[in-house]
Amino acid sequence: MSQASREVDTSALESRGLAKLEQKIRRSVGRAISDFNMIEAGDRIMVCLSGGADSYSLLDMLVLLQKSAPIEFELIAVNLDQKQPGFPERVLPDYLASLGVEFRIVEEDTYSLVKRLVPEGKTTCSLCSRLRRGVLYNTADELGATKIALGHHADDIVETLFLNMFFNSRLKAMPAKLKSDDQRHIVIRPLAYVREALIKQYAALRDFPIIPCNLCGSQPGSQRRAVKLMLQQWDESHPGRVDNIVNSLGKVTASHLLDRELFDFHHLKSDAD
Repeated sequence: MSQASREVDTSALESRGLAKLEQKIRRSVGRAISDFNMIEAGDRIMVCLSGGADSYSLLDMLVLLQKSAPIEFELIAVNLDQKQPGFPERVLPDYLASLGVEFRIVEEDTYSLVKRLVPEGKTTCSLCSRLRRGVLYNTADELGATKIALGHHADDIVETLFLNMFFNSRLKAMPAKLKSDDQRHIVIRPLAYVREALIKQYAALRDFPIIPCNLCGSQPGSQRRAVKLMLQQWDESHPGRVDNIVNSLGKVTASHLLDRELFDFHHLKSDAD
């Protein structure tokens, strides 16, 4: 087989692989949107785009669904430029312009604030996420967005579950849909049923212009990273375990837990009483 023929065969295989992967992810996204009523007719959805594989994949899926959905809704991609040193400012605007997607780049120097307030060696995720959330909520107001879409996936949700169990003594994960504390915003996570490994495969095949994070992504000692490694080890040694955990979050038996506010144990009586 000639070199040209091999290249054509490889390209065709990659194209078929991408189509199957896209269909698989799209199906899971559609199921999550349906299960939690994430998108309604007339919605203006602000898609938060960080430059990572998750948010690129999220935008891709929503653009595809927008074209085939039986209802009409708008999308506007928003990136928060946190002024990290060396941040490639043109990557996202150029990419979004090439897609023909409406977008807004918000410039806010949260990077300097985080570095100033968080002691060296401590994790920056908590403060960084709070500052970012505040800026994005304000931006949603300015844009008239009815929903805010985030790129958290199934692994993020399971990691949050274990972090809350291990360090906060709470059985609490990351919701697929929530109302903000100020009651003004609805946040949705359409990738809630999608595993991170699939997203990474999809991003590689789509060749997204990935922008690394110099804050949270470079903290090897973080507890979230430790939990992520634990889940990766389970995927290797016990395939399906993490998927079962994801499914279990939607099948809760309150009477078999210990939360007295969730289930009325106090007044539980037998029929013979």
